[in-house]
Amino acid sequence: MNVLIIKEIKDKENRIAATPETVKKIKELGLEVFVEPGAGEKAFLSDSEYENTGARIGAYDDADVILSVNQPTEHQLDKVKENSCWISMFVPQSDLEIVKRLVAKKITFFSMNLIPRIPRAQKMDSLSSQSNIAGYKAVLMAANSLGKLFPLLMTAAGTIHPAKVVVLGAGVAGLQAVATARRLGAQVEVSDIRPAVKEQVESLGAKFIDVVDESAEDKGGYAKEASKEFLEKQAAEVRKRIAKADVVITTALVPGGKAPILVTE
Repeated sequence: MNVLIIKEIKDKENRIAATPETVKKIKELGLEVFVEPGAGEKAFLSDSEYENTGARIGAYDDADVILSVNQPTEHQLDKVKENSCWISMFVPQSDLEIVKRLVAKKITFFSMNLIPRIPRAQKMDSLSSQSNIAGYKAVLMAANSLGKLFPLLMTAAGTIHPAKVVVLGAGVAGLQAVATARRLGAQVEVSDIRPAVKEQVESLGAKFIDVVDESAEDKGGYAKEASKEFLEKQAAEVRKRIAKADVVITTALVPGGKAPILVTE
């Protein structure tokens, strides 16, 4: 069976579905691995590095299984042969046209977003790993863009007060954003619909905006969709904090669904 690592075509996408290190593990399973030319360039990985692990440079014609970071486009599906398999991140509800094309070409699709949130599947939890990076990077981007400094600075010439950061959502991305903003010296406030995360937020040195919905947490501890009444109450409270904030980071996510709009125009 042949596995193809494709070159991502989404704008500003620097990731790749497999590195030379993980290609070795795929080869150990007895599979042949092909890599599209230049697939790893944006991740600073050359074709020769893949070839040194036993992979070969190839194209869609070679593929029984395709590994990708992003969901396929219609143009990509035109190049995929029937009865092959595609594995990537994808929320099927968000693009039913792609789902129909997959069915029409008899392509088996595995969505990394829909892996069960259970302990023995955690090593395949791409959603959490990427959210962790997103929370960290969001704070660095904000600090770089903001027209003032994050930490409290006291000098003989005067005092610079710390930046105020509001983080909406205290899941994996939100907690990483809180920790990073606190390390940079900002004052941080956090809003989340789940009461259980208050302790985690406060343990990182942030203040919890205490508007919670007891029914908004599933058995796995992840957020469920909140009621309309609660969201209106939450928005009114959060609006006050946003008006005084230097930075707002939104991380709320509903697994398998569309994220709520937390900050309107």
